[in-house]
Amino acid sequence: MAGYDYIIIGGGSAACVAARALVKEKQARVLLLERGPARASGLSRFLLPMPAAWMKGIAGSDVVELHEPVPQKHLNGRAPKVGQANILGGGSSVNAMVYTRGQAEDYDGWDKFLGSKGKWAYAEMLKHFRAMEYNHEFNDLWHGVEGSLHVSGTGAKCQLTEDYVLAAQGLGVPYNPDFNGASQAGVGTMQYTTRARRRWNGVDAFLAQVMNDPRLTIECEAHVGEIIIERGRAIGVRYQRMGQTREARCDAEVLLAAGCYNTPKLLMLSGLGPAAQLKAHGIATKVDLPGVGENLQDHHEVPVVAASNGHYGYYGEDKGLKALKNGLQYLLFKSGPVASVGVEACAYVNPDGGKRPILKMYCVPTVYLDADVKNVSPQDGVTINACLLRPQSRGTVRLRSADPFAKPVVDNNYLAEAEDLRLEVAGLKFAREILKQRPLADRIAMELLPGKDATSTAALEEHCRRSVKTNWHPVGTARMGKPRDKLAVLDEDLRVNGVSGLRVIDASAMPFIPSGNTNAPVMALASRAISLL
Repeated sequence: MAGYDYIIIGGGSAACVAARALVKEKQARVLLLERGPARASGLSRFLLPMPAAWMKGIAGSDVVELHEPVPQKHLNGRAPKVGQANILGGGSSVNAMVYTRGQAEDYDGWDKFLGSKGKWAYAEMLKHFRAMEYNHEFNDLWHGVEGSLHVSGTGAKCQLTEDYVLAAQGLGVPYNPDFNGASQAGVGTMQYTTRARRRWNGVDAFLAQVMNDPRLTIECEAHVGEIIIERGRAIGVRYQRMGQTREARCDAEVLLAAGCYNTPKLLMLSGLGPAAQLKAHGIATKVDLPGVGENLQDHHEVPVVAASNGHYGYYGEDKGLKALKNGLQYLLFKSGPVASVGVEACAYVNPDGGKRPILKMYCVPTVYLDADVKNVSPQDGVTINACLLRPQSRGTVRLRSADPFAKPVVDNNYLAEAEDLRLEVAGLKFAREILKQRPLADRIAMELLPGKDATSTAALEEHCRRSVKTNWHPVGTARMGKPRDKLAVLDEDLRVNGVSGLRVIDASAMPFIPSGNTNAPVMALASRAISLL
């Protein structure tokens, strides 16, 4: 008998959910292998738990692995970087803490695509969302209060946030107090995975419950290079830790949760993937799976930026004496600007007039600029980001080499489909209409981006190509599918086709991207995965 029942590759949100359920509910022996550290180091360790400091905590730290995609054909050669968490807790340890589930139609769409007769329908997934949730604002058909994942409202709200919510309503967008309730459509403030105005990640919510259980072994800074497959069955892993190559074996299953870029990479390094690609890197093909690394999807967003005629938001609140004052207020009272994630409100809308939202319009109460944007300086203002919820463009993840430490080759293929570009332009136009509505209009001095002269469709399309960036939500690179689907990597139970004892339980498994931030859906998918064992 091997030393473990299950081996989990990865220590992110999905892995935390799975480890807790396996140890606590199934009494299983589990080895969890996380390639990053157990916690951030230096200043990041102090900043990341603070809602407003998450972006500063990421900058310059060792907790995010940045992937620079190939030059994007439809972005004039730009290559916006995309980060993947590299720390225990995964995305839940470094993200903006926004808690959204997407739309009921997303999961019903998965179920119809798979022909799984309710297995992945929203009614089934809702059970998992509710069971894991301790919601501090809602307790109803859609929300639970008995779980360990704490979900709270915004810890603070600035003037620009209030103005944005009112302005959107002036355009006819209904006020919605709960984007995870009866309907997603509308405008309002968001909920977050926070407790007492502090980040509440997957480690806090799930892993902490079993951290001291002798049946759970956690090894951080453990880089898995290969899944061991013998006679068509996954039986263990080879990994490197502390300069040594090690092996671990299990009696039940290997659960792969290494993230949307590294999960397909590891499958291919283990001989599971497109035969031609594996051969090109000298890797023997064990199962020819053409779909590994295909179907990459990611939410992307384009900004409209305006300067304000006064200080109504958060610009400058993180510098000098203001930063000291705000930091002390947070430490003493858990209030003030530091208690806010910095993005408090959004609107889910459909500029085409349909009932189902196709864009998420974030309100960032400052001039928020990506590194690629030139000629605009940080200042008091507001940024409205139009985030496309269900992009049609599909990208790929390929092997760079057979070296397990080499990053994969990522091609997001942003804006490859004309419909994606059309909808982003529609989002820009909608954002401009919000800026014209009172009371927000009373605060606006001038539009900075795209700029008042950018009025033609061609000019707005060029602004999209110049400024579009990731929302950090890649999914789909080892997706589920029907039995005769040639690009399906997994069956409807998340089992890897052609090999036994191996499942994928992270965002890679999603056939289509959910219409919202992906951390909560990843946790629900992992919970559903364990129920299928």
